[in-house]
Amino acid sequence: QVQLVESGGGLVQAGGSLRLSCAASGRTFSTYAMGWFRQAPGKEREFVAAITWSGYNTYYADSVKGRFTISRDNAKNTVYLQMNSLKPEDMAVYYCAAGRPDWGEPRSRASYEYWGQGTQVTVSS
Repeated sequence: QVQLVESGGGLVQAGGSLRLSCAASGRTFSTYAMGWFRQAPGKEREFVAAITWSGYNTYYADSVKGRFTISRDNAKNTVYLQMNSLKPEDMAVYYCAAGRPDWGEPRSRASYEYWGQGTQVTVSS
């Protein structure tokens, strides 16, 4: 089992930056693909970014491509989401997730087994 704890959310002005962190428990973190999702009020949880266990492959939603960067440090059991040029529409609760052993489609919530509790990102215009 993996426990995930997000941090780094907060209030930022449009155009600003934040870096989210997701710390994972367990010695097998390096074997999990990891993802970030977000959920705005009244909307479904949506895919933001994902990274394979090695960090070699990354995936992004079109809405954040070129502005957000996902990375991981397996020695620290942590995955990061660097968010630049933030927009009001990026405001949401951000969740990290650990992929299932048969992780397939990185953009699908069904591909993830464990979820964190979320961290709020607020972007003021």
